[in-house]
Amino acid sequence: MIMVRGLSKLYGKAKVVEDVTVDIHRGQITSFIGPNGAGKSTLLSMVSRLLEADTGEVLLDKRDMKKLSSDEISKKVSILKQSNFLHVKLTIRELVSFGRFPYSKGRLTAEDEIKVDEALTYMDLLTMQDTYLDELSGGQRQRAFIAMVIAQDTDYILLDEPLNNLDMKHSVQIMKMLRRLVDELGKTVVIVLHDINFASVYSDRIVAMKNGKVVKDGPTKEIIQSDSLREIYDMDIPIKNVNNCRICVYYS
Repeated sequence: MIMVRGLSKLYGKAKVVEDVTVDIHRGQITSFIGPNGAGKSTLLSMVSRLLEADTGEVLLDKRDMKKLSSDEISKKVSILKQSNFLHVKLTIRELVSFGRFPYSKGRLTAEDEIKVDEALTYMDLLTMQDTYLDELSGGQRQRAFIAMVIAQDTDYILLDEPLNNLDMKHSVQIMKMLRRLVDELGKTVVIVLHDINFASVYSDRIVAMKNGKVVKDGPTKEIIQSDSLREIYDMDIPIKNVNNCRICVYYS
């Protein structure tokens, strides 16, 4: 479990994240939702220790992350940020191999190669592993970066808006793949999402943020309620049941 306790971040006098306390449960998909500027991405960056918090602490399996080395963290937690385009001539396989750096330090072993193959297979990229990144569509490139994260083989996978700029088909493919990572491999996934229907259909838990604070936190079925969504988004959002999924009709 990742335990976040009293986490805050200020930029100047502006409180981007304010006194956030939340638990990330193992073996589940937890989605961070909320309006633009709510502090979701900043919180995710502090949880992964990419960004230093001004106050509070993050406990990784009951250990203070401030006391862990970068090597220890990189073998337990992986993160994929929004900006992930590389201006380097790399093949898919070369990119995915970077996920093994915490273990190989750049010198891949036979075990590393197996992990890379598994990640490529999982993301259906094995047959195009020698294709260069600049030859890929946006959806293919995003799958390659997620394959890199899978190859890192961490217990916790943090993804910051991985569906940005993807069409419906690729978005669904990635959410189904994340669901498989949890259900088949026992991974713990934390994901920042703007589309509340993806959060509703694929998440186990939802953490809703607004103005830098957590306003709702709980099982998905408890958060995807019209009264809760009105508090989060300041708008009325009817909910329909479609194939046992709670679908938010926010476009009407």
